[in-house]
Parts: sequence; C-alpha cells; structure tokens
Amino acid sequence: MITPHSVGAVLEVWVVPGATRDQLVGPHGDALKVRVAAPAESGKANEALLKQLKGAFGVKVELLTGSGSRSKRVLLLGVTPDEARQKLTTIYNEVASS
Repeated sequence: MITPHSVGAVLEVWVVPGATRDQLVGPHGDALKVRVAAPAESGKANEALLKQLKGAFGVKVELLTGSGSRSKRVLLLGVTPDEARQKLTTIYNEVASS
C-alpha cells in the first residue's frame, strides 16, 4: 500500500467520486479507500482527493498515476514510508472509532 520514493512515499488509493461527502473510508484491498463528493469530470475528483489527503497527512501531495481511474498512486512528499504507515494507522483508528 505504501512504497518508498526518492522524495517521499507512494500511497495506493481507491477513489469513489460523486459520494455524498468527502471521507477517508479505510482499507480497500491494498489501497486506502477515499470518497469524494466531487464528480469525476474535469479533474474535480482528483483535486478533491489531493486536498483531502493533504489535510489528513499534513504534507504536500501529488498525483502520480491514475488521473482517469479510480485506482491511483499518490506521492506524499517529505515523509518516509514508515511515517506514512504510522499516519495511516492513525487515520484507520479514527475511522473505526467514528
């Protein structure tokens, strides 16, 4: 789910556009499932995804692959894979308790 990159860590994400609200859902196979309210048109869902991940991880993010797909790879800049995994564990715990 999280792999190393020369400038950070890469996160596998599964996106559900057009949802009723923005939400980090939890694991989806080897990816993080994320719902975004934005529609999958003109890059709106991708923008909403990146904004949500930036807020959740507290770092700059970039879309690496999957701009036209639900399956995406997102670069979390300036963090190690271990730091990203720790934050992801925190996110999963918050999702499970809500």
